[in-house]
Amino acid sequence: MSDLTHFDAKGAAHMVDVSEKQITSRVAIAKGFISMQPDTLTLITEGRAKKGDVLSVARLAGIMAAKKTHDLIPLCHPLALSKVAVDLMPNETRCGINLEATVKNTGQTGVEMEALTAISIAALTVYDMIKAVDKTMVISDIRLVLKDGGKSGLFEAE
Repeated sequence: MSDLTHFDAKGAAHMVDVSEKQITSRVAIAKGFISMQPDTLTLITEGRAKKGDVLSVARLAGIMAAKKTHDLIPLCHPLALSKVAVDLMPNETRCGINLEATVKNTGQTGVEMEALTAISIAALTVYDMIKAVDKTMVISDIRLVLKDGGKSGLFEAE
């Protein structure tokens, strides 16, 4: 278990000490998708949802979530984020919404969890705002697609 950074030699969970790590520019991009019924997508894109502008509220929820990741995931470090962008793009072909989050900082640990949290909460917010008319929505494909910075350098998903 000692090969896993969040466990000590005895297997106990602990927060990783990043104090000796280099300060570098870091970026992470995560994506996800939420599928829904065609009428639901139309309701969202035409701005007719009873709870308001679904895409704007979900975007803000994703940004707020990235900033609070350390409060949600026990061993994440609190980070000073320099950028959080969340984009929600209707996809009529797949009948749903593509989600993408970009998170940046300059620090001693990466921002992958912040990007993934932003996507998760943005998707859940879409679900919450429109669940009264469509309980069949499916949140899927949440994944890290790019990470750069730090000792491990660049990662790009295939």
